[in-house]
Amino acid sequence: MNNSSLQNGLTLQSNNRCFYGEQRYYQHQSAVTKSVMTFSVYLPDAAIVGHDCPAILYLSGLTCNTDNVTHKAHFQQLCSELGVIFIAPDTSPRGENVADDEQFFIGQAASYYVDATCEPWAEHYQMQSYIVEELYDLIHAQFPISSLGLMGHSMGGHGALMLGFKFADKFASVSAIAPACVASQSQKGQAAYQAYFGEDKAVWQQHDAIYAIWQAGQQYVSILVDQGQEDEFYQAGQLQTQKLQQVCCEVKQPLTIRYHAGYDHGYYFIQTVMADHITHHLHAANLLVDDR
Repeated sequence: MNNSSLQNGLTLQSNNRCFYGEQRYYQHQSAVTKSVMTFSVYLPDAAIVGHDCPAILYLSGLTCNTDNVTHKAHFQQLCSELGVIFIAPDTSPRGENVADDEQFFIGQAASYYVDATCEPWAEHYQMQSYIVEELYDLIHAQFPISSLGLMGHSMGGHGALMLGFKFADKFASVSAIAPACVASQSQKGQAAYQAYFGEDKAVWQQHDAIYAIWQAGQQYVSILVDQGQEDEFYQAGQLQTQKLQQVCCEVKQPLTIRYHAGYDHGYYFIQTVMADHITHHLHAANLLVDDR
């Protein structure tokens, strides 16, 4: 692996020793979003010396940046032990010249990982293309990745399911924590999709996770989803997890969905299930035989 900050236009922002590996932050000028983009990457020592390692690309939720999962999810020790690269991009383009909105569920930190078609959003909000094309190529060129799994939480869980099925040839595995399964029917998702795509609700539907699964059909040996039963968004009907179960059943996509009594939407829940998601991706890549 080439550690030069100039490789592929990356600038190394920070590098901290963490367990048997390094937690790094990188920055680069994106040609797709026309903005400076940041991502974090945890590299186990095996990757640092150039050995091919499985990787997980994690998409964060609404209002988050690269710090949230990196600081709060506690994935580093297990990734160190198992030799897993963990990559967390930002949730949107950012900057003074990037369109934003007073409502926190539209604009910066609220991209929904889609390519917007309406101005002023379309100029910078091309997050689908950024994730599956530019960032995808960049991380494969920079780091010794043997396989890539895709996971996310909330808005990022929507992104992981949607992109994982729209671009199944790029990912070995998919999982999600408390995902927004039908963004076009949630209150916040409707406001964002109206801004990004205009008034045509048929266009909104094309950017729903369950629509992507219905279109693509069975793509993975299994997908893993965890949902807290005390999650306020789940209880309010904003996540529509049952529709995910229905569409997976219709297309015969194996789904392991676990409901957890007492857990909410936050990072204590993410910490609780994170190890299972990491091992899920290793099992999918046939790199882990024994259950932990």
